[in-house]
Amino acid sequence: MGNQLELRHLRYFIAVAEELHFRRAAERLFISQPGLSRQIHQMEKNLGYPLFIRTSRTVSLTLAGAYLKTEAITILQRLEGALHHTRLLHEGLEGRLNFGYVGSAMQDIIPSLLLRFRQGYPKVIYGLEALGNQAQIDRLLTRDLDIGFVRLDGVPRELESKQLSVDTFSLVLPADHPISEENYEGIHQLENERFLLFDRSYSRSYYDKVMEVFIEGNIIPNVTHRTVHATTIYRLVENNFGLSIVPTSLTLGYLMNVKFIELTGIPQRTTISAVWRKDNDNPALGDFVELL
Repeated sequence: MGNQLELRHLRYFIAVAEELHFRRAAERLFISQPGLSRQIHQMEKNLGYPLFIRTSRTVSLTLAGAYLKTEAITILQRLEGALHHTRLLHEGLEGRLNFGYVGSAMQDIIPSLLLRFRQGYPKVIYGLEALGNQAQIDRLLTRDLDIGFVRLDGVPRELESKQLSVDTFSLVLPADHPISEENYEGIHQLENERFLLFDRSYSRSYYDKVMEVFIEGNIIPNVTHRTVHATTIYRLVENNFGLSIVPTSLTLGYLMNVKFIELTGIPQRTTISAVWRKDNDNPALGDFVELL
């Protein structure tokens, strides 16, 4: 049975399994619909059981077909990854690492790690993309990223994580705001202010910790804007649309007309962790994780 199945059969099967429509799958594969139907029928005959339930109007997966869809996608992704790394080795490179990161990780953590890693592995090339926390998790699971740098307390079981830093929070205020480091006593002083916060989609655990700051200060914040971009927050604060709370590491490198008050007297902290797939066999990733 195994010798009768080829990679093309898996590609044909995945296309039909994802489209659940033979004509659309055939167009996607640039082959004829009758030819695709014959290939799938032959595949099912070789296996000895059906993968699809066909009616005159619909196509759906059998239980076996649904399981094979998940496994076949994983198999092809791993094969394509292995071939990609093989080509890089042939070209004299030692691999490629695709990074995702939240903005604050680029302030210090990632540049420091890359400088150290480059000393031992100068022929590894990198892809770097700023992404939200959940977007990184999604793309790690689909193997589009090798490693992410996130602000999350928990990750799916397919992923491994390592905490890299623990950060305080800081208030963000317009530069001319009457509250300063010298007269700041607690968040309760700002109960009548408007607040601009990172959206909950940025990180649910991060958002909940910021809410704890308000709860423990006995105020209900008037949140007027939510975003996932620090620059947007700072621009709005600068123009008196409200105040904000951000990770202290995110206060570096922004030349805007705002000021920061580090909240060292509260217990809440936020962490940055490196996250990667446990079964990612990218050789460069293994070397990078050793550095971590």
